[in-house]
Amino acid sequence: MSTDNNLVKIKQLRASTGAGFKDCGLALSECNGDIEKSIEYLRIKGISKASKKMERLAKEGLVCVSHNEKNSSIIEINCETDFVAKNQEYQKFCNEISDLNLQEKGNIDKLAKTKMSDDIIVEENLVKLIAKIGEKISIGRTKYLNHNNAKSFVYIHNSVNENAGKLGVISLIKSNNNNNEKFKEFGRKLSMHIAASNPLSIDENSLNKDLIEKEKNIVHEELKSSGKPENIIEKISKGRLTKFIQENTLLNQYWVMDPKKKVKEIMQDLNMDLYIIDFVRYKIGE
Repeated sequence: MSTDNNLVKIKQLRASTGAGFKDCGLALSECNGDIEKSIEYLRIKGISKASKKMERLAKEGLVCVSHNEKNSSIIEINCETDFVAKNQEYQKFCNEISDLNLQEKGNIDKLAKTKMSDDIIVEENLVKLIAKIGEKISIGRTKYLNHNNAKSFVYIHNSVNENAGKLGVISLIKSNNNNNEKFKEFGRKLSMHIAASNPLSIDENSLNKDLIEKEKNIVHEELKSSGKPENIIEKISKGRLTKFIQENTLLNQYWVMDPKKKVKEIMQDLNMDLYIIDFVRYKIGE
């Protein structure tokens, strides 16, 4: 193979795979100048590199939201450093993955096998991106929400674009008039409130019972070691548990924009038959 022809093929291989000059040259040498075989060679090599990187921690990245009138989805895509999270190629990859996640209704297994715009499936493009960027990249949590006549409100904190950032919230709300401007304003503010206050559930009934029991035991054991009488322990324990439930259930939290009122009181004041159907809050690496 002539030097000029070899350089042309190396450039083609680099454009197709994103691999380095040296790796492309070695692949072509091992595969007798065959581009397709060289791509496969680098893919295998990339998988080998990626598997070692997957042992490392990935606590940075982006939370991405995709939505339309009927449904919404949110997905966390992790990397190791904030430097990579700011990389435009990584961001482009995340945005496309987010749209595909909405299409696949949050099913990660289906998402992995879905073809991207370059006609290559997600899991293969993920491996290529890991090999090119040199960091562990992984697809983390995901959730899909069907609106069911409710309206979705999205809030992105520390955003890199309108649909991706370090923290993402989707809230689903219904009222007697989903097109009312006051309703829309409340929806936007509620998503901001959720971002700031991090509720665990909508109300006490939807709060994880194991979590309540765990908190109850922690408080009880803590007070027990203080030497207080059992009847006093029970009284204090009950008060602390009530406070825990209030602080972690959305309807009982104090409204960030008006700390004198709870969320449920703000909803009552609006007098619009408001119902919070569901919400999701993802913070990167949390």
